[in-house]
Amino acid sequence: MKNNRSAVSRAAREAAFTLVELLLVVAILGVLAGVAIFNVGGKMGESQIAACRASIATIKTACDAYEIKTGKYPESVDVLLQPVGNGAPLLDTNAKADPWGNPFQIRKSGYSVEIRSAGPDGAFNTEDDITNAQ
Repeated sequence: MKNNRSAVSRAAREAAFTLVELLLVVAILGVLAGVAIFNVGGKMGESQIAACRASIATIKTACDAYEIKTGKYPESVDVLLQPVGNGAPLLDTNAKADPWGNPFQIRKSGYSVEIRSAGPDGAFNTEDDITNAQ
């Protein structure tokens, strides 16, 4: 009977993972997770800037349509959220703010408009502002 128990316990020990093996696997998974988060984190900022540029292009198109319908450019993005004449609004309410939650600004410049986002820092007239003039 004793030989049978020792054979079973020896087989169980050989089949089980050691603590060192488990710690090694956890360490490898931690390194892989760190690398993945680092790589994805850098792309997040780039995708927000691309989304902001797309929103600015949409707002510019809505401004041009507003100018065709009314003869003047809108004073703010809020004007584009209201119906024009008997038609529908030119912009959806989701287009009111940039990806960082800051409202877009519209500035008239001659016969056109400049649409401006404050960018990632949230402050206007700084280095990271995003406009349709760029």
